[in-house]
Amino acid sequence: MLKDNFNDLISLMVVARERSFTKAAAKLGVSQSALSHSIRALEERLALRLLTRTTRSVAPTEAGERLINSIGPRLTEIESELIAMTEMRDKPAGNIRLTAGEHAVQSTIWPALQPFLHQYPDVNVEITVDNTLTDIVSGRYDAGVRLGEQVAKDMIAVRIGPDWSMAVVGSPDYFARYGRPQIPQDLQQHNCINMRLPTMGGLYAWEFKKDQREIRVRVEGQLIVNSLAPRIDAALSGLGLACLPEDTVADHLASGTLERVLLDWSEPFAGYYLYYPSRKQHTAAFSRMIEALRYPRQDAFVTPAASSL
Repeated sequence: MLKDNFNDLISLMVVARERSFTKAAAKLGVSQSALSHSIRALEERLALRLLTRTTRSVAPTEAGERLINSIGPRLTEIESELIAMTEMRDKPAGNIRLTAGEHAVQSTIWPALQPFLHQYPDVNVEITVDNTLTDIVSGRYDAGVRLGEQVAKDMIAVRIGPDWSMAVVGSPDYFARYGRPQIPQDLQQHNCINMRLPTMGGLYAWEFKKDQREIRVRVEGQLIVNSLAPRIDAALSGLGLACLPEDTVADHLASGTLERVLLDWSEPFAGYYLYYPSRKQHTAAFSRMIEALRYPRQDAFVTPAASSL
């Protein structure tokens, strides 16, 4: 009875999480018919309907939601303990899931992660490149990466990169035709390459700071691009001005194919942090990865009351 209940409860958790018998069966490595039989058997033993099934989706009933909320954390604890036991070996092993933005992956995570993966071949790392402010708990990620000011409260945060700043750049040809902005407000008279925020849906307001004075300028232009490479290419081709992380255009600035303006308004800000729930029990693999990513001279801290973004 206990064994049957335990297996069926795991099946219930996966179906509820995936909202699909097809996806859940693939995750569990069983047939859809076997999975349906498992859920029906659990419902019959409890004499309760646990899932509502439609042709399009599957969702927990009120009773199912209560059961999932009750047993979910306990099953997670059991899984964590079993993983910890498997890592009582000489070499750390296991799976780690991370979510981070495009620039964070390119500039900070990947350079540090390459030697880590070579050193620990039994550790598997999955990185989801996503510029939205993903909820790592509901997304079942082990950790996320954000700028320091964006880390939600009650998270453990470990600094993994230096301070950096944004650079407003354009091609020499563009400046020859349209002139150079002298103050941030001048950007409103220029063709600017915009970026739409994935979380709010609005356009990114370019941020500037000088002598403790902060300004946000809403710019306009004929091109909106969310990824880095096309924005750099657009600036190189003379289509307009772009506001980009300074390291992504350093080579172009050195060669003169791009030129920078408003440098005195581009003060550096806190760089990237790896963050994860304070209640998380570390596996050996996760602990080693933290140390591989940790930026020198920084220690982990619990964020006090930063807004949850």
